Amino acid sequence: MKRIIVSGGIILIAMASLMFVHHHVHAAEKPALKTKVVGEGKDVLMIPGLTCDGSVWDSTIEAMGEGYEYHILTLPGFAGNAPLENVEAGFFTQVQKMVMEYIDENNLENPIIIGHSLGGFMALNIAIVRPDLPSKLVIVDSLPFLTAIQMPNASAESAKGFAQGMKMQMAAAANQTYEQRFAFQKQMLSSMIISEEHKEIAADWGAKSDITTVAQAMYELYTTDLRDQLDAIKTPTLVLGAWIAYKDFGVVRETTLNNFKGQYAKLNEVTIDLSDKGKHFIMWDDPEFLHGWLKKFL
Repeated sequence: MKRIIVSGGIILIAMASLMFVHHHVHAAEKPALKTKVVGEGKDVLMIPGLTCDGSVWDSTIEAMGEGYEYHILTLPGFAGNAPLENVEAGFFTQVQKMVMEYIDENNLENPIIIGHSLGGFMALNIAIVRPDLPSKLVIVDSLPFLTAIQMPNASAESAKGFAQGMKMQMAAAANQTYEQRFAFQKQMLSSMIISEEHKEIAADWGAKSDITTVAQAMYELYTTDLRDQLDAIKTPTLVLGAWIAYKDFGVVRETTLNNFKGQYAKLNEVTIDLSDKGKHFIMWDDPEFLHGWLKKFL
């Protein structure tokens, strides 16, 4: 018997890429959190990154194939989705609560949780708060303390001044037109995505995202350090990172891999690998790498 989905909303999705699914495709309503459910089988919760629509996972779902029930999220305030009423009360605390309620209300049984970037950070925190919830974690180019990459000696407390300045600067863009924001997003994404087509898609999502939400989420990412809490996670975890976007600045694979290993040092059962072809959006830039690891790990 299939469960009734009680939260979510319709996400625009490339249906042609999901034609292998011959069971059900449906969505339902819950304010601010959108969900799309595809297929039948083992529950898989898929969390996209900052400003992204859930359809960023389309090609990944197609590659993973049948045997899974995919619960694809679009988070509040991102890609045109309605923002939280009071995002400054805490983006992660509010959204993670919504996600965990979604899991409980729909009786998802020890889901595999796959998260990209901000979504990976959220997946880690959910597994820390509720260690018995996920059966496996897949973290795509995300770290438990983002600030340490730029400022190795920083703490969550010392990062607040820097993060607050960044938040204010981002919020100042609230009065920009869609065209201005799209152009900025596309320029920024050149270091994160290889193909022009995918840059256009992600830039559109970014331009449609709520600036206040984006600024608050980034502030919390820069001022939250999960490294010492990772030992609470009890589930096997796959971490896939990227490095080539910064090789022109002297970054090498070995150093990046050591950074990842250092940040995940307290995670007991973790496998870490780096793409040698993809930038931040590994699911688009190096699908063979991601899909190969998913099939092996899951």
